[in-house]
Amino acid sequence: MQSRVGSLVKLRNLLIASRNFLSFPKSLFPATSLLFAPATYSTICQAQEEGVGEYVRDQPKSSEEILKNWGCSDTDISKMFTRRPALRNADLDQLQFKLNILSGLGISASELVKIINCRPRFLSYRINHCFDERLEYFMRLFESREVLVRAIVKNPSLLTYDFHDKVKPAIALNEGMGLSTSDLTQILLSRPTLIPRTSFNDEKMEYIRKTRLSNHSTMYKYVVAIIGISRLETIRQKVTNLEKFGFSEDEIFGLLARSPLVLTLSIDKVQRNMTFIIGKMKLPAPVILENPFFLYTNLEAVLKPRVFIAEKMQEMGLDLQIKGPMMLTALRMTEKRFLKAFVNCHPKDVADELMEFYVSKGCEAIGRRLLQEELPSRISFLNIFCYQVFIFWTCMMSQFTCRYHYVTLGSILLIAALSFSVILYIVWGSINFL
Repeated sequence: MQSRVGSLVKLRNLLIASRNFLSFPKSLFPATSLLFAPATYSTICQAQEEGVGEYVRDQPKSSEEILKNWGCSDTDISKMFTRRPALRNADLDQLQFKLNILSGLGISASELVKIINCRPRFLSYRINHCFDERLEYFMRLFESREVLVRAIVKNPSLLTYDFHDKVKPAIALNEGMGLSTSDLTQILLSRPTLIPRTSFNDEKMEYIRKTRLSNHSTMYKYVVAIIGISRLETIRQKVTNLEKFGFSEDEIFGLLARSPLVLTLSIDKVQRNMTFIIGKMKLPAPVILENPFFLYTNLEAVLKPRVFIAEKMQEMGLDLQIKGPMMLTALRMTEKRFLKAFVNCHPKDVADELMEFYVSKGCEAIGRRLLQEELPSRISFLNIFCYQVFIFWTCMMSQFTCRYHYVTLGSILLIAALSFSVILYIVWGSINFL
């Protein structure tokens, strides 16, 4: 019995020892064992690492750098930052993405400047929303990429309008009015607000019917577009304003049928022009029905000065007079042609007196018109003259530079002097005009 108990005790001790042997303490095998130390290996070779580093260094670090890489000059970037200062801090990835879309359309740097000037927040909008569907739709409408780009530059919002809720319904509405694809193209180029502002109701439809224009008439598309984008209250006020001068409803809508842009003139402008035509020129009001240009002509820069100089010529008893049908012709002439036909044709003393009187009546408005028409011709002449002088002295330099080094310096100084003289001539001429 004792031997059996002793054997059981020995067996128990043996099991305890074996269990202690199998459960090793953690301190004997630390995580960072010297025998099995973990090793890390790179799958990128040294050349690849250098390439990645160069790629990171080549990444644009500012919106200015992105715009330069896209093709914008410093002047273009300055104009855009002036118009939209927040563009300096734009998200670089988003900016690059949007510029890639625009370049895919064929939009150039100069056109982007015009777009930002028209819509400063353009690059802050989502222009990639429904982009493929929108592009396909516009290509069917405009029929060429060049015309589409022109339309986008005139109205950048074509890329940001809600495509399904704004663009398609507005185009469908105008098509339902009988406008063809070519008509819509012309209207979208001339009236960029066609999409967001077009609406028709029974009263507007009645106005269109009163013009008695058919769908095939040249002016029909303009009447539809202008009435479509105008507010009803504005149309009523402008029609009432014309009625005050004695026009019947049929005469008013007949005038709109011949010259739809009359509806775009302000009430104040129509009142001032009509008052001068009836009160000072002593012409009957119906004269504008056949000659709508009376309403478009600038009152201060054209109508008043030319009517007053006609009276001055009559007072001076000159042979050449501006009367009757000649007055209608004179009012339609450009500034340069008018002065040549009725002022500069006289002897110098008479011409100077007439010119002084003419400018005094038109003041700054005439000076600006004269400068706009005369200065480009002066500049073009001076450009040709300077170019010829430059070619001449370039030939001289090529012949004598090798022997006489001072000739090169002298030629440069002469060209600089000529350029300075040209600038003075242009500035002095501008001052004299103003």
